[in-house]
Amino acid sequence: MNEIARRLAPIAKDQTEAQYREAPNNLEAEQALLGAILVNNDAFYRVSDFLKPVHLNEPLHRKIFEVAGDIIRMGKTANPVTIKTFLKADEKVGDLTVAQYLARLASEAVSIINAEDYGRAIYDLALRRSLITIGEDMVNIAYDAPLDMPPQSQIEDAERRLFELAETGRYDGGFQAFNDAVALAIDMAGQAFERDGHLSGISSGIMSLDARMGGLQRSDLIVLAGRPGMGKTSLATNIAYNIAAAYEPEVQADGSFKARNGGVVGFYSLEMSSEQLATRIISEQTEVSSSKIRRGEISEHDFEKLVACSQMMQKVPLYIDQTGGISIAQLSARARRLKRQRGLDCLVVDYIQLMTGSGKSSDNRVQEITQITTGLKALGKELNVPIIALSQLSRQVESREDKRPQLSDLRESGSIEQDADVVLFVFREEYYVKNMEPRDEFDPKYEEWKQTFEKVKGTADVIIAKQRHGPTGTVKLAFQSEFTRFTDLADPSFTQYEEH
Repeated sequence: MNEIARRLAPIAKDQTEAQYREAPNNLEAEQALLGAILVNNDAFYRVSDFLKPVHLNEPLHRKIFEVAGDIIRMGKTANPVTIKTFLKADEKVGDLTVAQYLARLASEAVSIINAEDYGRAIYDLALRRSLITIGEDMVNIAYDAPLDMPPQSQIEDAERRLFELAETGRYDGGFQAFNDAVALAIDMAGQAFERDGHLSGISSGIMSLDARMGGLQRSDLIVLAGRPGMGKTSLATNIAYNIAAAYEPEVQADGSFKARNGGVVGFYSLEMSSEQLATRIISEQTEVSSSKIRRGEISEHDFEKLVACSQMMQKVPLYIDQTGGISIAQLSARARRLKRQRGLDCLVVDYIQLMTGSGKSSDNRVQEITQITTGLKALGKELNVPIIALSQLSRQVESREDKRPQLSDLRESGSIEQDADVVLFVFREEYYVKNMEPRDEFDPKYEEWKQTFEKVKGTADVIIAKQRHGPTGTVKLAFQSEFTRFTDLADPSFTQYEEH
């Protein structure tokens, strides 16, 4: 028995040590950084862009860093004398009072040159502590998983938390000071002033549409809806390619890239294959009919244009996912991965009704659509990118004399209208007028029909039915059906915007 006890003793000791392992931290680095800030307030600005109070491990150090930051931002001097009035006077640090501890920090301060190095060390340790928390949660949930949480859901949740940690250095969210929000708003205005076209959002490449929307705003859910044959996929494809083709990267201080113009686009094509989508884009760019490309009815000159276009398109940052029936959780996980690996500035989903919800298969399609639109809105905010989600319209449009879509026509759920920041309807009167052509060209009504058809031929209306940031109304565009291309109207007399 004594032999067994002797053998188990080292194991028990190792387990006890493992159980009480201290979270990674560096008290001396925190003290050195705070001392440098108290001696020379410029040290604060060396670390303030990436280091926040929450990154310091010692609660008193967090409070000192926070108070010092507030005082310095107000243009005042932060030193042991000015800071101590904002801290608890009766708090003790070992044998020292808070005032004595502040004086000790300042007296043992390191050079300001080292401030950023200490800040980086503290930040890295904070990330490690966050990783430990996520890891512990993963292990605990996996051991004692709730019945309604399948392993796939846990993987998606862990991936979301890791992505947030990688993007921002913290995963707890919480409130944001209003002055930070104001600073962001001013930055956005400054970027809009410098960007081509002076847009606050990303340019769609269609000027008359940008003029009414200010571009595609980050974190917005933009629903693009229309009946079959109206060209909603064509418009989404046009916008996606325009954004990707205009991409101009700008190197940031940390070595990452940010889009100065255009952007990296992710396109979820649930209806068409990637090859069909590519054919549409090539047709639009080369002005060679997509039906001729598919049938091989092209000349040698046309083929040369296709090859030249494909070589140019290889450099365009447009990524296509053709998985059918993808769930909102899978879509979110893949979008996070794309942003982490390649960058992401805009997301297109074609279309909402072909997606599935994340939960159990439900008979209630309305609830499922609500889950999808809520998920898309949350994803847009999380990734800080505009999401263009296509949607079908109900058949009740066809039974009306006036075929122009209304918000009430959005199919299967009021949540599409509710969650969307912008709702756009694509309406081509040409499509309906063409179907009304009299069979006999000698019919007295034929001339009247011909005049109406010539008036609407090659035009399309994009109806802005809802917009949180601006007015509603109708934008007239040109539509070339053989190339599936939407463009601004060449004749300025047609580019009038009807405001409602």
